[in-house]
Amino acid sequence: MKKTNVLFGLTALALVLMGVWQMVRTDQIIRAATAPPKPVLAVTMPVPPESLKGLDGKDYTIGGARDKPMLLNFWASWCGPCHEEVPALKAVYERYGSQFDLYAVNVSKGDRMKDVKSFVSQYGVKFPVLLDSTGGAANDYRILFVPTSFLIDKEGRLVEIIHVLPPEELEMKIRKLVEGGGEA
Repeated sequence: MKKTNVLFGLTALALVLMGVWQMVRTDQIIRAATAPPKPVLAVTMPVPPESLKGLDGKDYTIGGARDKPMLLNFWASWCGPCHEEVPALKAVYERYGSQFDLYAVNVSKGDRMKDVKSFVSQYGVKFPVLLDSTGGAANDYRILFVPTSFLIDKEGRLVEIIHVLPPEELEMKIRKLVEGGGEA
């Protein structure tokens, strides 16, 4: 009789736990289905608008029409390829900086501020460094790994998504972007 009660109690507990799990899972599915859709991120489509605070304390807006095309670079201080890429970014900025905007978006949610500042100082970064402290911009731009860069035209449309490139290839893409030649 005692074994039967224990077995019955364990079965009842398992059924209750399965019911709770099913309710939680159903709630997650309903929330996902009713959440507003993420903006489309495809070549020729407008990029998601974001407003981010810069390391310099200023507010910056990405997305939408602007005076110049833009290279939007997502990076982190702990990222080895980001260290490799920054000299090429600096070089194109020094050469074409008056013709395009270069914003370096630090995925601050997974980085430490002292490391961000050290990285910027170590490489003498002169272009604006924006802080994605909530991870919202990285999420909207669907960042899976860093570095990832977005070439954006003056109308705020995505031209191309790029990753670390040899300096001469990056310069070629930036030159095409500033000349307004469509795909970089």
